[in-house]
Amino acid sequence: LLCKVAGLRSFSGDKLQYRRESASGISSLAHFVSKDTVDFFDVLIKPLVYLSMFYFFSTPRSSFADNYLVLLCLVYCVIGVAYAFAVFLEPGPSQLLAVLVPVVMTLISSQVNGSDLVKGVGNFCYPKWALEALVIANAERYYGVWLLTRCGALMRYGYDVHDWFRCLCFLIVTGMAFRCIAFAGLLISKT
Repeated sequence: LLCKVAGLRSFSGDKLQYRRESASGISSLAHFVSKDTVDFFDVLIKPLVYLSMFYFFSTPRSSFADNYLVLLCLVYCVIGVAYAFAVFLEPGPSQLLAVLVPVVMTLISSQVNGSDLVKGVGNFCYPKWALEALVIANAERYYGVWLLTRCGALMRYGYDVHDWFRCLCFLIVTGMAFRCIAFAGLLISKT
């Protein structure tokens, strides 16, 4: 949620400046890629800062590297969504959506006993993929009698131990797709 709100800064504040510069001949692709490259530092650092506090206080079973990789993909995805909100909406509504969308998506995707429609919609929510990747990373480290706990947790949510890489790929593809949508929005707003 905080990464998404922070990702709004990249494109929401300089719409007028971008229009002036694009009218004078600046490349829209260069503008977009430069903003995304600057934000890539945040994509790398924010999960590390979060995990440096969270990991050692909670001592999860999954490794630091697994947690970092999941959070890295999640932050990449979330910042791409924030770009699309910032390009298409004014600052106020984009901030409101940046707060509401992850909350609503998390509520939808975490429904265990929901209807088939809710479960179907939940399969397209990025919080579900991040949660699934974190649960799988944590469950892979169970051994001995704790295997029953692992199987119970995975069965309750319908997760498969072999879907960890797939979840990470979904997060990355979603981030790329929303970046493409945001770039298309920049091109549309230029005209």
